[in-house]
Amino acid sequence: MTMVRIAIPSMGQGGLDGQRAGHFGHCDVFTLVDVKDGEITEVSLLENEAHVQGGCMVPVQLLARNKVNRLVVGGIGMRPLMGFRQVGIDVYYDGERPEIRAVVDDMIAGKLPVIDDSQVCGGGGHSQG
Repeated sequence: MTMVRIAIPSMGQGGLDGQRAGHFGHCDVFTLVDVKDGEITEVSLLENEAHVQGGCMVPVQLLARNKVNRLVVGGIGMRPLMGFRQVGIDVYYDGERPEIRAVVDDMIAGKLPVIDDSQVCGGGGHSQG
């Protein structure tokens, strides 16, 4: 099995014992988890870049540059979702638990679904694009 790098939008300091951010574009950091053969091999942190108005593609490029293969979100807009698809990053959905370690365990176990277009946040009435 090849190595997989999972990104989880995180609040505060992030890390395996941290809390997942509700919306990926406005998170403080991304917790990056490298997994090989079902085992976590490395955990690192990646500072999120400034999220300017209409700049929801910024995290797409940031994660692509850092060789992320998978992203786990609790919410995402259609535009960045399409961007992630274009750069080959699979986006998974977990709207249940805020604990990063539990989300990573579920990702490794294959329990998280790939996000469906019907689960995308609307970009109309709020600025979380």
